[in-house]
Amino acid sequence: MDRFLKWFAVLTTIGMLFILLGGALVTKTDSGMGCGNSWPLCHGELIPRNISPELIIELAHRVVSGAVGFMVLILSVWSWRSIGHVRETKFLSVLSFFFLVLQGLIGAAAVLWGQSDFVLALHFGISLISFAAVFLLTLLIFEVDKKFEAEKVILDKKMKFHIIGVSLYSYLVVYTGALVRHVNASLVCKDWPLCVNSDPSLPGNMHEWIQMGHRAAAGLIFIWIGYITYLAINQYRHQKVIYWGWIISFILVSLQVIAGALVVITRLNLYLALSHAFFITCLFGVLSYLILLTSRSSKNAAALEQAKDDSNNQSTVNHA
Repeated sequence: MDRFLKWFAVLTTIGMLFILLGGALVTKTDSGMGCGNSWPLCHGELIPRNISPELIIELAHRVVSGAVGFMVLILSVWSWRSIGHVRETKFLSVLSFFFLVLQGLIGAAAVLWGQSDFVLALHFGISLISFAAVFLLTLLIFEVDKKFEAEKVILDKKMKFHIIGVSLYSYLVVYTGALVRHVNASLVCKDWPLCVNSDPSLPGNMHEWIQMGHRAAAGLIFIWIGYITYLAINQYRHQKVIYWGWIISFILVSLQVIAGALVVITRLNLYLALSHAFFITCLFGVLSYLILLTSRSSKNAAALEQAKDDSNNQSTVNHA
């Protein structure tokens, strides 16, 4: 495989991470209107005159998003032409660029016309899908050289259910986390893990419900991934990509929970808040790859069964 394509894919994946973290930074620093109601320019100017920290953050995010957008387009076309024979390549190429454009349009619409907090919370999740598609394209590029055994995976129905279920559920966790930020509910509960501002039994208002709903969702995914990791360690030790995939997932979800708790305890430390977004981004990427492997599993199982039948038939002929 062309080593330049590999390097470009890695750089594009890193660029997508910067887009996601940059979007989180814009939200956490309230810099969304740093360029006023103007897009793609700042206050209608190519080179803004009245510089502010919010303007710098918002403008930098737009510049990075635009540059990485071109990189994603190039990677999509390059991958299509180089490894288009790999089953998932064309779908991921289209998906990565489409959702990147979609998140850019939603961001532009929010600046020009405004959006409700519930719609804006979708912005991070849409970017996450684009990141996952680019990440998977990068892994496919490296898979071509057979650097790791990812095409021989065979999963039972129970593991398939858990992979698909927890991956879909993780998107709900991401949305509730984004909603917490957009409705400014990050510190509505100053205690962790419970919210004991007033009545310790139930949240007292919408903001507390959103905050505690996100904590409950995060707690459930931590338990769920912990259980799946236990299954992987006991039943899939021979399939290293599944075995290590779930161990890495459990480490990431643990770090994400710890970072979320520290965000509250430190009263929104910016670095911890960004690390919180970083860990869930990486986790979603790993889960997406496990879904890709799940889609291959049935095909691999059918091929193995066919090979066994062919072997048995050949054995019968030989004996005859």
